[in-house]
Amino acid sequence: MASSHQDATAKPLLWAEIDLAAIARNVGALRRVTRPEARLLVAVKANAYGHGAVAVAHTALAHGASDLGVARIDEGLALRRAGIEAPILVFGHTPATRAGELRAHRLVPSLMDLERARALCAVVQRASPPLPVHIKVDTGMGRLGLACDDLRPPGSGSAVEEILAIMALPGLRVTGLFTHFATADHAELDYAELQLRRFVQLKAQLTAAGCRGLTYHAANSGAIMSLPDSHLDMVRAGIAVYGLYPSAQVDRSRLNLRPALALKATIVHLKQVAAGTPISYGCTYRVPAATTIATVPVGYADGYHRILSNRGIMLAGGRRVPVVGRVCMDLTMIDVGQVPGLRVGDEVVIIGRQGDEVIGADEVAGLAETINYEVVSALTERVARVYITGSPE
Repeated sequence: MASSHQDATAKPLLWAEIDLAAIARNVGALRRVTRPEARLLVAVKANAYGHGAVAVAHTALAHGASDLGVARIDEGLALRRAGIEAPILVFGHTPATRAGELRAHRLVPSLMDLERARALCAVVQRASPPLPVHIKVDTGMGRLGLACDDLRPPGSGSAVEEILAIMALPGLRVTGLFTHFATADHAELDYAELQLRRFVQLKAQLTAAGCRGLTYHAANSGAIMSLPDSHLDMVRAGIAVYGLYPSAQVDRSRLNLRPALALKATIVHLKQVAAGTPISYGCTYRVPAATTIATVPVGYADGYHRILSNRGIMLAGGRRVPVVGRVCMDLTMIDVGQVPGLRVGDEVVIIGRQGDEVIGADEVAGLAETINYEVVSALTERVARVYITGSPE
């Protein structure tokens, strides 16, 4: 066991335990259900959804991934500084002023429209070789991307015309096109199938116009599981890499995943309190009977959401115990009156298993009225990451 932020001999008070064998196993499982000819891009944006981008990237690439995806250029630069050589696609907007960094570090930007393509061209047109880029197409997500024909305002020309205009710009080399599904994690897939039809139609139009050798990609974790026709030339796996399912609606029997993250802390304070004692800011909770309160060094500055005040659950002594009082910036209190023998320094599990009890990221998400993506990716840099290696099986 080794930590990326702590001396291996010093036990942190709060840490995220990352099972790299689970990451490897999940990547292998995704690889097996993906069309064999399709490349596998692993999304390591947002510090690999809170799991640690560098460690996850190395593990994913060693077990079947070919490419990596990040949201912003600085995330890609951090991977390059760590010695990672694999292709890296930047999903989000990159200002043209950073073109030199894109080229120097072999990062592939995403273009959203002709206007931004021209701005990038103005910076790179005299350089050689041309800068590889991917074009993002909006087929119904309504977020980023060049609009497909069904979504274009009257008189704006066709998507193919705009794409061909981008391809004609000097200094740029379009190597791929992609889109993103809005509902591939739903039980009802009609809208995702509509998006796929729009994208495949665009692909056919570009092929007819003489565009060859492009990488087309659309599938996210949900579509990898539920829409095999969307696998195309490459798939982009995100939340599934980390052992979490995109939603409760997907058919989990199609892919057996293992959660890779556990969040743990040590008790830093124990005290006996009398009935009626108020706990934490605002005195929003008063103990109904004499009990024992344990203080745990996790708070909203670590990514443990304040909405879990008076509703969260942790594991102590192998039992489920309630969060009482408001979650603070750095500390949270739990009622351990029914758990005998606890001492300062004992381990508390915030996400994960302790004995026969489990609290998963999905359960925490339900209590916090959010999704598992946010629960894990919200963990901040001051939470130590402790990496565990072992056999993927």
